[in-house]
Amino acid sequence: MNPPSSLLVLTPGDDVAVARGDIAEGQRLGADGLTLVARQPVPSGHKIALRRVLAGQQVLKYGQTIGQATRDIEPGDHVHVHNLQMPATNAGHPVQNTYVPTPLGEIPATFEGYVRDGGRVGTRNYIGVISSVNCSATVCKHIANAFSSERLKDFPNVDGVVAITHGSGCGMGAKGEGIDILKRTLRGYADHANFAGVLLIGLGCEVNQLTPLMNELGDRCPVLKASLIIQDEGGTREAVRQGIAHIDAMLPIISQYRRTTVSARHLCVGLQCGGSDGYSGITANPALGAAVDLLVQQGGTAILSETPEIYGAEHLLTARAASADIATKLMERIRWWETYVHHNDGDMNNNPSPGNKAGGITTILEKSLGAVAKAGSTGLMGVYHYAEKIDAQGLVFMDTPGYDPVSATGQVAGGANLICFTTGRGSTYGCKPTPSLKIATNTRLFQHMELDMDFNAGGIADGLESVAQAGERLFRMMLETASGRRTCSEENGLGDNEFLPWQIGAVM
Repeated sequence: MNPPSSLLVLTPGDDVAVARGDIAEGQRLGADGLTLVARQPVPSGHKIALRRVLAGQQVLKYGQTIGQATRDIEPGDHVHVHNLQMPATNAGHPVQNTYVPTPLGEIPATFEGYVRDGGRVGTRNYIGVISSVNCSATVCKHIANAFSSERLKDFPNVDGVVAITHGSGCGMGAKGEGIDILKRTLRGYADHANFAGVLLIGLGCEVNQLTPLMNELGDRCPVLKASLIIQDEGGTREAVRQGIAHIDAMLPIISQYRRTTVSARHLCVGLQCGGSDGYSGITANPALGAAVDLLVQQGGTAILSETPEIYGAEHLLTARAASADIATKLMERIRWWETYVHHNDGDMNNNPSPGNKAGGITTILEKSLGAVAKAGSTGLMGVYHYAEKIDAQGLVFMDTPGYDPVSATGQVAGGANLICFTTGRGSTYGCKPTPSLKIATNTRLFQHMELDMDFNAGGIADGLESVAQAGERLFRMMLETASGRRTCSEENGLGDNEFLPWQIGAVM
């Protein structure tokens, strides 16, 4: 095999290429049939100009506009924030619908999961201690902390007891979008297939009252469930004592669950990218997209989210929408975000973050084009509000912020029983009760953070495997993880503190 070029050209005719490694000033390079000399040092993952672009002209990467030049750019120039910015106007893109139904695969894929009443399937077997309000968070944590690995040794089929706590639930309106989102998120966790038992705990006087949530769950919640009100129990110590007793009573029953072989159609995967770099849209995100295509062919579900991080690339999704209504719903969420950000004196190009820019991403258009690659190539089958229960199969979109803990919390509330998280800078995110796979965009990161990274997609940039090969390998790891293979974040004890519902509305 010939050694790979120093540059990656993603689409013929692009104005820029991506450096496979650090490039020195004066280094001779060749790509896309062109020969050039680096006019400045170019860090790994950053962009270098292949051809001249005049100030004010658009710059192409992925065959799409990622921004406009703020000054003349010459071949061999480092292209980044010093000479590239968002276009002055976003004229939009003509969209022609290209939706084609995805046929089911001929060879069925399976994993070993926990089948719950009603037919839903969990990938883990946890007990959740869920707070209705921040005021009950400490009691929830004390109860969960009482169940150490030593105390659970007689219940090997129970993955653990996890406290689901948050910073809201009071000091907010009793009506409106803010309380609706919180209730929807808590209901989604209390009803999650990875929880075989839940204990819900309130203070008693909060806005987010516990009784309506318990009534709403009713008999449809296919788990063991109990609730406590701290003020009714006589205070924190009594509530902790009673809570421990409730969990003790659940453990023998929950430990009776056993994994059984089920179809991969029961897998619902939340797609995340955080700490992105210049390789994210080249290696890890396309590899995850290839794995998503394999999952959808098995009848499974994948949830794309992070609305601010598809901004400028939404036309690639609406073109694949299974109906005009689905495309309209997605564009309605885009318009909502434009209004929301403007109202809060923000800027949709506030993202990329400083870490993203250090990794080579310049504008939100560039980041979005790479982020959408996680979604693969199948049709878009639904658009959902934050934490709304996912009831479609195939690729769907959930409206969430780009902030990873908030976004993943919404996906799990919607039913995600596995998270796949691509990262170029090194995110260590955990997400109990749902396992979180970390997918490194480059080999250097994978080796540097080997105890946090589950999968290396850097072989694509290294010229060692194709996107399809990496996607097939990742899909197999997804099935293994759903079957009980522990992720790095689980081995490191992460995931107890990352529950973070989206807070909208006034704090009173």
